Amino acid sequence: MLNEPQVLAIIPVSRTTLYRMERAGRFPKSTYISPNRRVWFEDEIVAWQNAVNEFNPNRGRGKGRRTGV
Repeated sequence: MLNEPQVLAIIPVSRTTLYRMERAGRFPKSTYISPNRRVWFEDEIVAWQNAVNEFNPNRGRGKGRRTGV
């Protein structure tokens, strides 16, 4: 299980973007293990990364990814 800082270290997005993606169904749902403790399952994060990379393996990452536009 990964907590929020661990997920944000793996997925280079802001906290707000992470929650928006989760709410829109574009990112695995988190699970509360206590009232103030939210975690994500590592295998779901890895599967999501693989699915995103499989969809477009040549996609850019980070700043300046819109090259050639």
